[in-house]
Formats: sequence, C-alpha cells, structure tokens
Amino acid sequence: MWNRTIGRVAFTNCDPLYHNLSEKWRILPAPPSWLTGHVLRRDCLMAPIPSADFAKHSDILRLVGDLGIVSMGHVGSVLLFGDRPPDHMRDIAFPTDSSTSKRLLRWYLDKRGLDPRAIDLGPDLGSMLQQCDGALLIGDRALRAASEHPSLVQLDLGAEWTRSTGLPMVFGIFATHKSSNNQDILEAKTELISNYRAFINDNNRREEVVRIAADKIGLTPSRMDQYFRSEVSNILDDQSVEGLARFLVDVCGMDAGAALGCIQSVTS
Repeated sequence: MWNRTIGRVAFTNCDPLYHNLSEKWRILPAPPSWLTGHVLRRDCLMAPIPSADFAKHSDILRLVGDLGIVSMGHVGSVLLFGDRPPDHMRDIAFPTDSSTSKRLLRWYLDKRGLDPRAIDLGPDLGSMLQQCDGALLIGDRALRAASEHPSLVQLDLGAEWTRSTGLPMVFGIFATHKSSNNQDILEAKTELISNYRAFINDNNRREEVVRIAADKIGLTPSRMDQYFRSEVSNILDDQSVEGLARFLVDVCGMDAGAALGCIQSVTS
C-alpha cells in the first residue's frame, strides 16, 4: 500500500518545504531523533532525520538526496548556552531531542581536550542551567532563547564546524527505508523541492512563510527572514554533500567507503 505520510521536524527550519504541501500527503511532525524511529518502522515514507542517526542505521536506511537541513556558518538554532565559556564548564546539559547536535558538541569539546560531565535533560534552558554550567539547545527553542538571553550564547555549532572545516554543516538528511518504492520517493521529493523553489523565488510566498514562522515561535519577521536567508537551507548542494561526508566519517566514525557509497547512490 502506498505510504502517503511524510515526516517533518517539528521546528521552523523545514517550514519552506512543507508550506501548502498538497493534501495527498499526510504530515507526521516529531522531534528529529523521534523521526528516525518512525522511518525505521516505516510509519512514514521518508523524513528528515539527524545525520548522526543515518550513520548508525545506514544498513537499513538510504538517503533521499537533494534535501536536508544545512547551515553554512552560523546556524542560529544549534547553540551552547551558559554564563561562562565552554572551557570553564564543569557540566553541560544535553537535550534529548537530537543526536547530531550532541555528536557535534562532543566533537568540538574533544578537539579542545575538554571533558565536562554530560547530563541528558529535557530541552528547557532555565532548568538546564539550574543544574549545569552549560546547556545545548536546538531548533525553535534555541532561536527563542538566543533572542531572550543573547548574553548566554557561548557557541554556535554550525559556525564552529564551518570555521574548522570550511564546509557546510548538514544537521539533518532526508532518509527512507531501503524497502521504499522509488517512484513514491521521487514524487514526494519533487513536490518538496518545488515548494522550496517557490519559497526562494516568490516574494509573497516567502513573506507568508516567514510571518507564520515568526508568529509560531514569537520572534520578529525580520529575524526569521534572516534565519531563512543566511543561516539555514533545505537544499543539499555539492559543498553540502562534501560537508555531510566529512561529518559522517570524522564525527560519526562511519567507514569512508560506506559513506561515499551512500552518497554516490543518490548523487550519481
């Protein structure tokens, strides 16, 4: 039976893709790490999942290609908060809703020889900082917290990745179960890409998406417009694919040949 359900991250970073998606598709919103389980169980045809989760399940899942959650430099929504710099943090609260951000922060700390105690907590900045010196937040919560407490932002992980590698950071990739029908995947992907192109090229559509996103999380339209213009993208270009391969191998420990094979299967 044709699966008409497409997963989506329950953050604004995918709004341009899903805005006014045709009614033949059902949408399953969930935190990034939850979507991995949905794809593995085939609850949905495909979904954006954490890149780190794809490395873990690449024997069962395959990349859809062309789509992702990408930053080139500052991402604005994957941030380390605290009242002191990372090298003075004795413990850091890690959120429970993303595996890529936790892997990336651990990579950053390891590079600097830092080993603060990691504590998994629910993604609430106030309670996280009551218990720990640092707090990692992602998505809309990070955007909102940065707006409300700019002095507490200690690190933008997208910016740090690009500063260190010169490459985009691919936080999420669209994945599907290897048993999925190729024609169904192509149809869904084509509509999502068409939506994104309309967002880029149609000012009225852009303004509508930006306004809805701003209202949803309580930020100004100008801040959300900046976010979509210069911080987050939903298209995997050649540089992004290179950044993804680097992350899968260097940070997630995926075999280089296996990573290249997964990527080439959708880019060739």
